[in-house]
Amino acid sequence: MEKTEVQNQVHLDSAIHLLAGDLSEATDRAGLDNQLQRWIEDLKAANNPAFHQLVVDLQALKAHFGSGSLDVSVIAPLLARLGTNTTQAANFAEGNTAPRVAKLGETLSAVAAQLRGGSAAPDGTVPQDMSSHD
Repeated sequence: MEKTEVQNQVHLDSAIHLLAGDLSEATDRAGLDNQLQRWIEDLKAANNPAFHQLVVDLQALKAHFGSGSLDVSVIAPLLARLGTNTTQAANFAEGNTAPRVAKLGETLSAVAAQLRGGSAAPDGTVPQDMSSHD
């Protein structure tokens, strides 16, 4: 079944909601892996070579979250690069999808900045309060 524009928009909205919440809690839920996989599939389906680095970084992020050991020094740079590349990818989006892609890029960059400014908890998890960014 081919994905529709509305399905892609729902996936973007879901990713923004996930990142704007408690990231540490989100990593404990099975839905994070599924969310990242849907995002990867959406980018691959676009068949745009400009999205290659996004796919590679998302796969690395998915693998890192799945490892059970969260390292902010790995996560923050991946999120920062994803933020930059996602913001640039907004140029390829059309209609109602473009502002969602731009918002996702902003959210990724904000999470990365917050992680860089914060520190991991003693148990190695990411900071609990990820809600201070929009």
